[in-house]
Amino acid sequence: MGTLELSLVMPAYNERECIEHVVQSWLSVLDSLHVSYIVTVLDDGSTDGMEEALSLFEHDARVRVIRKPNSGHGPTILAGYAIACREAEWVFQCDADDEMPAEAFPGLWERRDGYDALFGYREARVQGTGRRLISAASRFIVGLLYGRTVRDVNTPYRLMRSEVLAPLIDVIPADTFAPNVTISGGIALAGLRVLNVPVEHQHRRTGSVSIVRWRLWKSALRAAWQTVRIRPSLGRVARRMAQRS
Repeated sequence: MGTLELSLVMPAYNERECIEHVVQSWLSVLDSLHVSYIVTVLDDGSTDGMEEALSLFEHDARVRVIRKPNSGHGPTILAGYAIACREAEWVFQCDADDEMPAEAFPGLWERRDGYDALFGYREARVQGTGRRLISAASRFIVGLLYGRTVRDVNTPYRLMRSEVLAPLIDVIPADTFAPNVTISGGIALAGLRVLNVPVEHQHRRTGSVSIVRWRLWKSALRAAWQTVRIRPSLGRVARRMAQRS
């Protein structure tokens, strides 16, 4: 574990229109909490000129920008988690699309004592029929195989102790499509201390979702299969974690 209190992991792809605002809002909120932190923005091979927007932070010690070839949201999150677990006591993940505001974060941070993971579940989220069905299926699979501790199993607004997160990501394959789902499952299996907190979900105001139509269903099936396949490995890790707690 590193010396920082908090490492924020923010995967980003083609978010040029909002990335400056999003990063600045997080810096403002985190500065107000007077914690030692770093924000890591992982640019997943953006093609919209987001690199230029992120250059505004190149001399800001609070921000680290990592530019990488495109590999998808899940692998990018895992790459960020691996870095964050080595440098901070707590790891927080959020997306760069401004759908869940930085202003809600103090509500998680100030309640962290006594918990291993705190999840901001998406309140007032508006989804199309396809995405609602996929979200429901994800909750069902995780609940059936792992437990129902986490209310929003794929929420991109999660605060976790690095000592809890590190052993879980060690067994999650680097190409996993939705690693947050399996991490939620591992935390449930281990019977860890979890708090679910409502966070208002806002409509995307810029850019567009990167997975649509038939690709959405194909990705959902892939994520479901990976979640089922990794259950034995996560089960072994969860048992060891439960024994130590």
